[in-house]
Amino acid sequence: MTATCVLDHLRGTYRSIYIEPCQDRIKKHHHTPITNHSTNTSYYKAIDSHHQQHLADMSAMSKVAVAGAAGRVGSVILNQLVEDGFKVTVLNRKGSDHSYPSAVAVVEVDYESPETLVKALEGQDAVISAVGFAGLTQQIPLIHAAVKAGVKRFLPSEYGGDAENPKALSLAPFQGKKAVSDLIKKEAAAGNITYTLVSTGPFLDMALRLGLFADIKNKTIRLWDGGDQPYTTTTLASTAKAISEVLKHPEETKNRNVFVRSTTLTQKALLEKLKKATGPEGWKVETPSTSEALKKAVTNLEKGEIDRLAFIAVVIWAEGYGGYFEKVDNELLGIKELDDAELQNLIDGIVKEVQ
Repeated sequence: MTATCVLDHLRGTYRSIYIEPCQDRIKKHHHTPITNHSTNTSYYKAIDSHHQQHLADMSAMSKVAVAGAAGRVGSVILNQLVEDGFKVTVLNRKGSDHSYPSAVAVVEVDYESPETLVKALEGQDAVISAVGFAGLTQQIPLIHAAVKAGVKRFLPSEYGGDAENPKALSLAPFQGKKAVSDLIKKEAAAGNITYTLVSTGPFLDMALRLGLFADIKNKTIRLWDGGDQPYTTTTLASTAKAISEVLKHPEETKNRNVFVRSTTLTQKALLEKLKKATGPEGWKVETPSTSEALKKAVTNLEKGEIDRLAFIAVVIWAEGYGGYFEKVDNELLGIKELDDAELQNLIDGIVKEVQ
């Protein structure tokens, strides 16, 4: 197979697995009538007449709906919003019996039923999405519903590397994110809603506990491309606080990408801190290449196999994929970076948990 044929084949694979389902979902929910109100033209006229005035009043963001609140990330965001005094409504997926704090309202929604989404979002000032990879394209009907309901601000599920990095967004697992960000930007450009993208890098504490940065229990670490590439990382708690602060700074964060970090690391620097926490002996070091990992992941994609972790490694550690933030919005959002002692204490605590 020639190089041109390979590229054409990959483009077709990308489209069939990622892009076309996103486009189908956009078309489906853009044209689906809202059965409860489809014959009630006054319902939509009322929304239209107040919509621009509602969007203009950015200072009064107090009512927040959260999608994906049951997950590792969403639950931390939910608790932070409650702690900061927001009136929170959880969008609970139909059939889920997950329990939530008594301080929040819980509304059952069906992402295949637009009218339930619109009804749930009526009166909400903002929607915060914390859905995982599997639910990324379900944000598309949620955005359409938010626009119809007159929601002021939408925060899609980003919380990773630079949310607007073109090289990262070109990779297969992130096509869902791209479809969502393209849609919300289109709606914002039309004056129908505002948005904020929140870029945090990988979650520092979660990545350490789950073995993404290193396998602490088995003392194994990968020094990608030699381990000298700097990358930005943020704790779950600081991510949740940043999201809450976005809503308190609506004008400053309107229709843009905000950057947050708890610290900047390299894998070599992390290894030294892990050795301090565990003792220097017994660590096994691997030195894989991000370019080789990407080639292998793309080859596997041709076979219908998705190595998501390989793609994630590329966006964190490969140069040019947005894993390192030169400038951040910590000062605006009141997020403190960890000093060296605080970072070591965090790592020490996680090592005790894991070992």
